[in-house]
Amino acid sequence: KKKKKKRHPLDACARPTEASWPELPLRLAQRTANSPWDLSGQRCGNGRCLQPRRPPAPRQASPEQGSAGANACCFCWCCCCSCSCLTVRNQEQRPRRPSHELREEDLPSCEESPSPTLEEVNAWSQSFDKVMLTPAGRNAFREFLRTEFSEENMLFWMACEELKKEANKTIIEEKARTIYEDYISILSPKEVSLDSRVREVINRNMVEPSQHIFDDAQLQIYTLMHRDSYPRFMNSALYKDLLQSLSEKSAEA
Repeated sequence: KKKKKKRHPLDACARPTEASWPELPLRLAQRTANSPWDLSGQRCGNGRCLQPRRPPAPRQASPEQGSAGANACCFCWCCCCSCSCLTVRNQEQRPRRPSHELREEDLPSCEESPSPTLEEVNAWSQSFDKVMLTPAGRNAFREFLRTEFSEENMLFWMACEELKKEANKTIIEEKARTIYEDYISILSPKEVSLDSRVREVINRNMVEPSQHIFDDAQLQIYTLMHRDSYPRFMNSALYKDLLQSLSEKSAEA
């Protein structure tokens, strides 16, 4: 006949709940009083445990856990490990800023320019070149691009124009690297949309950058603004309100 395997006294213990936790030491003591096993699963030589182990006290929540530490999801008890309390922390995720949203402090200030005249604003509707020709036109168009979350296109174009004016090799390298990190790198939140061919050319030329390293990219972004953003700018409330305001001032004068 097969001998029946002795059951460990703790096998018969139901998993205690948080409400019955204070009664656990007494229940275990009653079950193991006449048992030749101690609480660690080791058999005592004389059939009794000289120094029975006490179950560890429940862990107290640390101050960092706040009120989340007191909300235990379960209690577990076994013969080979101490009691562990699994807690669920309600960690609030911080709202992240969308990649296309730019902080105001990261953006260069608008160009200094006098207020546009009625003739200038009317000329903007004739061609995109006339918008980009004057600081007032660039500022108005840049303000419109900000509403469409594409202001980085204008910022990149303006940075390339500033780079072309430099003659010092050291300054050219510094500005080229800054432009690359701000508008060409895929890790930048202000990355502009360029095709792979233009990116490869820029990457090769970054070893020894010149003031014309971004000419192809600048032309591509200029074309993108001309074909995509400029028609919407002409139909925007921003342009129409500016035109109406200047027309009323001209009529009053």
